[in-house]
Amino acid sequence: MPDILLTTINARYTHAAFGLRYLLANLGPLQSQATLLEFDLEKRTLEMAEAILATQAKIVGVGVYIWNAEPAARLVALLKHIRPELIIILGGPEVSHETDRQAIIQTADYVICGEGEVAFRELCQVLLSGTRPTERIIHPPPPPLDQLQLPYDLYTREDIQHRLVYVEASRGCPFKCAFCLSALDQKVRRFPQERFLDGLDQLYKQGLRAFKFVDRTFNLEVNHSLAILHFFLERLTPDLFLHFEVIPDRLPEPLKEIIARFPEGILQFEVGIQSYHQGARESINRRQDDQAAHDNLLWLCNQTGVHLHTDLIAGLPHEDLISFAAGFDRLVAISPQEIQVGILKRLRGTPLLDLEKEHGLIFNPAPPYDLLENKLISFTEMARIRRFARYWEMIGNSGRFTHTRELMVAGGSPFRDFMKLSDWLFEETGRTHRIALRKLFRLVYWGLLKGVGLDTKRCLEAVGRDFTHIFKEEKIAWLQTPPSPGKQSKTHKAA
Repeated sequence: MPDILLTTINARYTHAAFGLRYLLANLGPLQSQATLLEFDLEKRTLEMAEAILATQAKIVGVGVYIWNAEPAARLVALLKHIRPELIIILGGPEVSHETDRQAIIQTADYVICGEGEVAFRELCQVLLSGTRPTERIIHPPPPPLDQLQLPYDLYTREDIQHRLVYVEASRGCPFKCAFCLSALDQKVRRFPQERFLDGLDQLYKQGLRAFKFVDRTFNLEVNHSLAILHFFLERLTPDLFLHFEVIPDRLPEPLKEIIARFPEGILQFEVGIQSYHQGARESINRRQDDQAAHDNLLWLCNQTGVHLHTDLIAGLPHEDLISFAAGFDRLVAISPQEIQVGILKRLRGTPLLDLEKEHGLIFNPAPPYDLLENKLISFTEMARIRRFARYWEMIGNSGRFTHTRELMVAGGSPFRDFMKLSDWLFEETGRTHRIALRKLFRLVYWGLLKGVGLDTKRCLEAVGRDFTHIFKEEKIAWLQTPPSPGKQSKTHKAA
């Protein structure tokens, strides 16, 4: 039976807890006395508690994040209710700030704020010796990265075959965007390059082909980026997939040259545009050269095989619905494969908290703490944007509506037309989730006709081509049968 249990609630089974593996890798002589147990949001609280208590561990370390804050609080409360003597240590970004305002922190025994690889080991050593430190909230300094043990040998065969595996070449971010926890970083720190590449090689030899880098600014230091890309270029296989978060206005020629050598579908870049509104960017300390970003995105779209996942944030200070729409249309014109419309969130500890009163920012008090309204965008408008974002994810970003998306963005304002479609879809269905794909095709066809006002021929041609690409044996005439409103839709309209 282990003395130490590391656990968390992942968003999905396919996610693997990167932070827990770092803690386990750096337990030193205590590693043999520790084990790891992961759950996902589908698991019931009582079942998780049963599995944890069955290990008979003396110490339970719990990773708390924005996606599991509420179920983690329920789990910790239940564990302490059943076994008050169980020592519970919390860690993770959700409990690293505003520690005086969270019930979960009052329930647990100790909280480690920030990077906890060294602090967790030291605390466990003291606790297992029989001593109980009086300081409950621990704020350790960031550990030197050259002294940390890398966790990559703790990914199992099952992880590599069935789960998303995270890696990181650096920590920190040089930018101070007010909505991001990285704004608190003092500097960017990098893992020793040779050791890190050895870790990648170990994973590659075990069969891993999908690497998700969690670095906030992968292309910040060009020579560092080049070394990693060269590593993978020497190991190209058709099933290789690499995800990086990149700065859009920083692609010098040496980096462009190597990016262009990768075949289509291997590189995915997550690019945070966030906003094209100068006042909004200034209010959140976001620096960006728009022209350089525009040119680089066009080059990536037209000259490389990179899959572009771009981000915009709705609800930033100074930006109203009209200027956000203009930014969306500007990004659509570049034609990245994905445009994620995110809603501004109030993450604990971020500098955004200082702007709340001035800009009338009202956030949901429950996770994920998304914006409900501000001085420029009403509660009703934010609700429309939230539905827009969800429908765009289902239609514009899914890759299933390729010709339909081309039709939708061909008008004067893609944002205006898709908002019309979004409003019609919600009026018709009363829902933004759990819409069967076949039904969604029919709804989109009729939404373009009735909601947007496009002509029958163009709608049938575009939606029909996408429909038959997926449902090959199905006749497109099926699309022309008006959708029958479901039970939820009738309730929604009656309300």
